[in-house]
Amino acid sequence: MAFITANWNPLGEAFYRKTELYEMCWNLRDGLRDSLVAAAPYGGPIALLREPHRRSPSSRPQLEIYSASGVSIASFPWKSGPVVQLGWTVSDELLCIQEDGSVLIYDLFGSFKRHFSMGQEVVQSQVLEAKVFHSPYGTGVAIVTGSSRLTLATNIDDLKLRRLPEVPGLHGKPSCWVVLTQDRQTKVLLSNGPELYILDSTSCTAVCPPGVSPQDGIVHMSVSFSYKYLALFTDTGHLWTGPSHLQDKMIEVDTKKKTTPKQMVWCRRPKSQQPSVVLMWDRLLLVAGVCSDTIQFPIDDPCVLVGELDGVRIISSTNQELLQEVPLVCQDIFKIASMAPGALLLEAHREYEKSSQKADEYLREIKEQSMLGEAVRQCVEAAGHEYDTNTQKSLLRAASFGKCFLTDFSPDQFVLTCRELRVLNAVRENGVGLPLTHTQFKQMTLQVLIDRLVYRQFYPLAIEICRYLKIPDYQGVSRVLKHWASCKVQQKDLSDEAIARVVCVKVGDSPGVSYSHIAAKAYECGRTELAIKLLDFEARSGEQVPLLLKMKRSQLALSKAVESGDTDLVYTVVSYLKNEMNRGDFFMTLRNQPVALSLYRQFCKLQEQDTLKDLYNQDDDHQELANYYVTASYREKRLESRLSLLQSAVDEYNKAKNEFAAKATEDEMRLLRFQRKLDDEKGAGLLGLSLQVDKVALLALGLHKQAEQLYRDFRVPDKRYWWLKLKSLAEKEEWEELEKFSKSKKSPIGYLAFVDVCMKCNNKYEAKKYVSKVTPEQKVKAHLAVSDLEGAADAAIERRNESEMGAVLSRCSTSDRLLIDRLNRAKATAPKK
Repeated sequence: MAFITANWNPLGEAFYRKTELYEMCWNLRDGLRDSLVAAAPYGGPIALLREPHRRSPSSRPQLEIYSASGVSIASFPWKSGPVVQLGWTVSDELLCIQEDGSVLIYDLFGSFKRHFSMGQEVVQSQVLEAKVFHSPYGTGVAIVTGSSRLTLATNIDDLKLRRLPEVPGLHGKPSCWVVLTQDRQTKVLLSNGPELYILDSTSCTAVCPPGVSPQDGIVHMSVSFSYKYLALFTDTGHLWTGPSHLQDKMIEVDTKKKTTPKQMVWCRRPKSQQPSVVLMWDRLLLVAGVCSDTIQFPIDDPCVLVGELDGVRIISSTNQELLQEVPLVCQDIFKIASMAPGALLLEAHREYEKSSQKADEYLREIKEQSMLGEAVRQCVEAAGHEYDTNTQKSLLRAASFGKCFLTDFSPDQFVLTCRELRVLNAVRENGVGLPLTHTQFKQMTLQVLIDRLVYRQFYPLAIEICRYLKIPDYQGVSRVLKHWASCKVQQKDLSDEAIARVVCVKVGDSPGVSYSHIAAKAYECGRTELAIKLLDFEARSGEQVPLLLKMKRSQLALSKAVESGDTDLVYTVVSYLKNEMNRGDFFMTLRNQPVALSLYRQFCKLQEQDTLKDLYNQDDDHQELANYYVTASYREKRLESRLSLLQSAVDEYNKAKNEFAAKATEDEMRLLRFQRKLDDEKGAGLLGLSLQVDKVALLALGLHKQAEQLYRDFRVPDKRYWWLKLKSLAEKEEWEELEKFSKSKKSPIGYLAFVDVCMKCNNKYEAKKYVSKVTPEQKVKAHLAVSDLEGAADAAIERRNESEMGAVLSRCSTSDRLLIDRLNRAKATAPKK
């Protein structure tokens, strides 16, 4: 274990170590000299712009993007204006801030995405300095202009520029400045010689941190990764550290270096009580903590310090190291002569592998203290903090060895740590270049790690991790496949057929993957035919149709909508086509889709009657066109217009060879003219009524001649006419006229109807007049209708009809004893049926 602690350096009560992450894969001829360098936290990419102030058109600076391990991702000549600062957003997008205030945004692969400006006034005054920072709102940008004013935007995705108040006595660049985020408010701390100011949206306030001499000039400052702590470096070589609210002091260290450091970065492990600051000069790296001691590392090449959640990455032209405070659990296990449970368990396992009985002695010692569970926990936790895979294995084997002697120990944390370390070791490989610590991984979350792998197009690795960690498909594999397919359709070197086939094979029926989304990406790249091929794999028509319409493939969209059986979708497409096409083409398109045409006709019947007429004309559909004219005639108020439309209907019915409909329509026209004539002569108000209602009305008005004329002209059936006249005369109580009518000719409806209608009008006297005229089969009913039981009995006995006798008996009362006896005797002698 001695070799593990060989690179530990004590600082107060803590130890610090430098762990080599990578030997850089890049080949930088001049190292990092004369270059703007920006590295993203959480093992993010590195951007490097060589000689950023070179202005010669013939020799432009080169912007290069590398992974954290130095693998080249993108490189291109910088053709825009001079760059003041580079920075990375939280989503690994590169920000290039120019002198004129323009901020250009590129993706990880060097593709330009968009740009924005920090204000028009900056164009004239130029940007002197700029910083990229991260706030609760997102990634922000702050600048100092040539007019000594500060402008910042707290979230570049929702750009709102804030111009901060003027700083008294500031001319040109400030000595140093930093952006602070406190209580969801973004402020700027600025030093102008010995004076220190805090700027917010409305005020500029002079401050003096406790312990800082008013005569000392602040020449450098740095805020911690969490924005909770602040470090100030004075021109006397003193380093002041304290909370960022500047109301307390933690420690002040004399570095004995009066030159301004090139970089100053906090190095603090979460929950640590021993925060420290790393300062870098040309040949020296110095770590200052809460004590008066410091750690000094010599450096040979220019380096770049990158603040991380739990340490500092040191990037040089040849290698990359992680400087961090040694976690307490690692100190407890690996410290020389440590008697911590984890240290004893690790030693017990080492002896066990040697087949030594000392293993049992160490285990007994741990068990006597009842600390075996704690020993396993320490080994598991320490394995997570170690970067070297051999050390990880030793600790995990020791933990596995120890938990064999525990009966109630939950293995969940052990299994989880093993899985997470396997994932971390995979992404730390040079080819991937994500040197995440376990602490960073926990803070970042697995979902974000998958997103970063996808963004960098490490699709196979992302899928293997998702499967290994058993992430639900819609969050894991399916999401990766969706991004892969969206990227695949942008490849120029493959044919549409090849890409569609590969995407179909890979994606298949993966849940959560929408082929329409992939097709939309293909269409955005100008590959319409590929998009159509991909849409063929989309099972949901509701997703296919909108994109097909967007691609101007209306015929195909209509076919897909009809195939779906979704009428709402068909109506959507038809409505779109109607607005996009001229009327002739639109109708021709619908003729090829009978279902769509039928639905559109239904729509027109309710909403657009005129369009319906044009549609029938286009199709030479004479039958439907005639029906349209008939329907339209009922909406007309003027008789001439109505007759004109009905005449058009007759013409169309004749063309359609529908003789019945043509004749019926002609009859309707004759009826209308007849009604108009009667209205003019008698004021009958019959116009628009039906033939049946007309007859009833005429009879009610006593216009019998006109009713007769209707009866003859329109060949009304005899039975219908007799019924109408019978009821009308009875209701008007014109009994004499009714009697004359009954004698005019033989009644086609019989005379029982006369009896019934008279009785309904409560006139038994008139009803009896017609009983004698009733046919023998209806005699009994007629007599019963007028309550003539004797006559009914005579008729029933005469006919010797048993059922009729029974009907008469049912109407007899006890007072009709003689009649009952007579009927019963007749019934007894009646032949049985």
